[in-house]
This record gives sequence, C-alpha cells and structure tokens, in this order.
Amino acid sequence: MRSPGIATTAARHAPWIRWVCLLLLCAAYLQGGINKLTDFSSAIGEMHHFGLAPAAPLAALVIALELGASVAILTGYWRWLGAGFLGVFTLMATFVANRFWEMGGQERFMAANSFFEHLGLTGAFLLVAWLDLQKGSNGTR
Repeated sequence: MRSPGIATTAARHAPWIRWVCLLLLCAAYLQGGINKLTDFSSAIGEMHHFGLAPAAPLAALVIALELGASVAILTGYWRWLGAGFLGVFTLMATFVANRFWEMGGQERFMAANSFFEHLGLTGAFLLVAWLDLQKGSNGTR
C-alpha cells in the first residue's frame, strides 16, 4: 500500500480547508439571504415573480432557511440538518425557477445549464448531510 502524498497529509491536518470548501458551497445562500434581508421588498418581489404566495411569509422563511442552514453547516451544529434543508430547498427552487422544458432558444439553453448546476449543488449538500450523519453528528459539534 502506498503512503499518502504530501497534499493528502497536509489536507488532513488543515481543517480550515474543509471549512473553506463548506463556505464556498454556502456562499450563494449567504449572499442571497443577506441581500433578501437588507432589501425585503425585493425578496417579496422575487416570490411574486415565481408565483409564490403568500409572498412576505415565504420570503422571510427563505431568508431564515438560507442563513440558518448556512450557519449550521459552517459551525458544525446540526450540519446534517442544515445541509439537508439546503439540498431539498435547492431542488425545489430549481424546479420553480429553471423550467427550461417550457422555454425555447437561448433562454432554454441558459435555464437548462442553471437547472443542472443546481442539481449538482443539491447533490453536494446531500453528500455533506450524509457524510455528517456517517460521523454520528448529534448536533453538538
């Protein structure tokens, strides 16, 4: 059996690398939650744009979900739950916002790309949740 390389050994002894990866995964949700929180009327407008009602309570729920789940992932407290929530939220939002099968031309092309990118994000969040559950997370890390 080969011994681990220098990069593998360094990564194992640098927990900040994992945290930075989780931060990158959560970046869009942190940015989105902060933007919605600081411009709540636009958050309500976004709900109206996608035909979601009641708009104000849903906007508040999305803000709480994006920020709360991201904090859970980054701090490690209930990481599996935060990642699971963001995974399910991302999947649901993808089917609401990126209905490429109803579009044509360039709009279809761009929405299809976004749809499948969001499926990748969904997979990443569910993988984080699954790996955290494998470690036996009990919400106290």
